[in-house]
Amino acid sequence: MSPLRVGIGYELEVRGRSSEIEQQAFENLLTQGVLADRLGYSTLWMVQHHFTRGFSHSSAPDLVLAALSRITERIRLGLGVVLLPFNHPIRTAERVATLDILSRGRLEFGTGRGASPLEYQAFGMPFEKSRQLWEDNIDIVLKIFEADGEPVFAESEYWTVPDVGVYPRPVQKPHPDIWVASTSLDGYLSAADRGYHLLGMTMLKGLDAVAEDIAAYKKRLAEQGFDPATRKVALMIPWHVAPTKDEAHQNAADAVLWYIRRQINLVAPPDYMDARHASYRVLGQLAAGKSTDEAIEDLRKHHMIVLDDVAGSRRALERFAEAGVTDLICQFQVGGLASQHVQDCMKLFASDVGDM
Repeated sequence: MSPLRVGIGYELEVRGRSSEIEQQAFENLLTQGVLADRLGYSTLWMVQHHFTRGFSHSSAPDLVLAALSRITERIRLGLGVVLLPFNHPIRTAERVATLDILSRGRLEFGTGRGASPLEYQAFGMPFEKSRQLWEDNIDIVLKIFEADGEPVFAESEYWTVPDVGVYPRPVQKPHPDIWVASTSLDGYLSAADRGYHLLGMTMLKGLDAVAEDIAAYKKRLAEQGFDPATRKVALMIPWHVAPTKDEAHQNAADAVLWYIRRQINLVAPPDYMDARHASYRVLGQLAAGKSTDEAIEDLRKHHMIVLDDVAGSRRALERFAEAGVTDLICQFQVGGLASQHVQDCMKLFASDVGDM
């Protein structure tokens, strides 16, 4: 068995402008979700983004997961994540609990602040207060869950719960597991301070640097009185496995680079540099200034992507486990890759890489 739990994740890219292509992307996701359930993948995660044409059309992930909840049986369903600053905590609690009921207790509750100033502007929230907004919202949501339907009064600078009972109540008691998404050390430590599970990625600064942050997260957990062995660390990464490394490259290299360029242009600020690892600079020069072959090799070197054969994918799994990762979120469907390639990859990974 793989030392890691392996799930799948979706940005829900739409590579093309027509509504038909957009609709097909949703159909492909549902088909792949049913396949993932049958093959034994642990969790299916959906992001939440707004105004990111092409890169992510996943603005209502709870609705997609609700559809999946009725056509799957075992796979857990992850909100990866709910952007708390843009939702009233009553609505967050109601929708999370409803999805937990529909999925018969299979929900994972990922939370985050969001990284796009445009989203904050559109939803009328101050970007500079993103951490406070997240903290206030999650505190109120958890208070609602812990009240188990009894009246709750809570207030913060932006939200009030006026002594009302909030329904429905989640199946998992007192609530589904809480995850926090972050790409920074500060975010990792904030999750540790509250004892929450961690959602991350290697796309900004590579696995070696992320491994340092994971170690710091686990150290802080222990300092706060939480057992690190009981907390999960999940990383999301574009992954394509094929019978040969050349075939993996041929199938997916173009799709992966399209995805990365869209991510840089639409999600990451153009002048962003990680404070401790500035050389990575969100792959700006890497993705835009090199040939496809050179870019792919650099991305592979830093485990920002995995495009490989079975043996290479197994080695990558071992490397992620060594870095302290407990849960891998594979982005098999990436950059408009043909759904048949995706399904073939999912089957090969399940049978020969993850030993599911």
